[in-house]
Amino acid sequence: MDRIDKARFEWVGANASEGGTITRPSTSYWKDAMKRLSKNKAAMICLGIIGIIAILAIFVPMLSPYEVSEQHLTHSYAKMGYKDPVDGHVHLFGTDTLGRDIFTRIWSGARISLFISFTAVFVNVIIGIIYGGISGYVGGAVDNIMMRIIEIINGIPYLIIVILLMMVLPKEINGVMTMVIAYAAVGWTGMARLVRGQIMALKEQDYIIASRVMGARALRIIFKHLIPNSLSVVIVNITLAIPSAIFTESFLSFIGLGVPVPLASWGTLANDGVKVFQQYPSQLIIPAVCISLTMLSFNLLGDGLRDALDPKLRR
Repeated sequence: MDRIDKARFEWVGANASEGGTITRPSTSYWKDAMKRLSKNKAAMICLGIIGIIAILAIFVPMLSPYEVSEQHLTHSYAKMGYKDPVDGHVHLFGTDTLGRDIFTRIWSGARISLFISFTAVFVNVIIGIIYGGISGYVGGAVDNIMMRIIEIINGIPYLIIVILLMMVLPKEINGVMTMVIAYAAVGWTGMARLVRGQIMALKEQDYIIASRVMGARALRIIFKHLIPNSLSVVIVNITLAIPSAIFTESFLSFIGLGVPVPLASWGTLANDGVKVFQQYPSQLIIPAVCISLTMLSFNLLGDGLRDALDPKLRR
């Protein structure tokens, strides 16, 4: 093969006009994550479903012509789409054994279920971040003692805590607040362990050592550097903890340890539907579909957030 003579090539030098141009627009970590999340169709559809459920839970009980516990015994067990001959209003999901409008009760139950879940998870996140951040940063004997406390708490069954709180707390706060307190009392341990692991992995990074050398206090390093860099993992964990809290609330209400009568939650509505499932299956299917759809939406949204917030998947 003949060699190519180097005289045939000419050095043209660097292109000074294009050398300093930006070929890719600058973006922040969160903007890039949200852009990648917006391209995930399943996650965006689930986000829309969650938004619709939240809007209906807020406004339907406010705008409905029927109260949650309003009874109309003249048309109990009305079929779906039944039109009241007296006032002309339509029962979209029918009525129950006492003639109460199921459509109103479903979205009132959604309000209670979502309130309990969001409140309990919010409290768990606050406690877990503070507890896990201190444990992971300090380390040593303090970390060992704090982790042993978590193991003791995990050894107490959640159901026993709910039963004890139902017996101890006054009747005025039994029900919704009991479930929030019970779930918040033991549910923060998983978040604390997660944050602790993230803090222990980050605290030996160069920028943390530089902060120590410059005289930054431990609390400032934890809340200004370590926890913000752990937020991506915390956010994903929140989206996965909410469906777990919804299921826990529904299960406890289903077995009679949750929301008291006459308040409605998806668990109590499912319990009412089980009793008449063979005659009126829609009364069980509707709350079951709501629970399943909400849990599935949060889980798929959590998967989408995990992929969007992972820098390793950035293209």
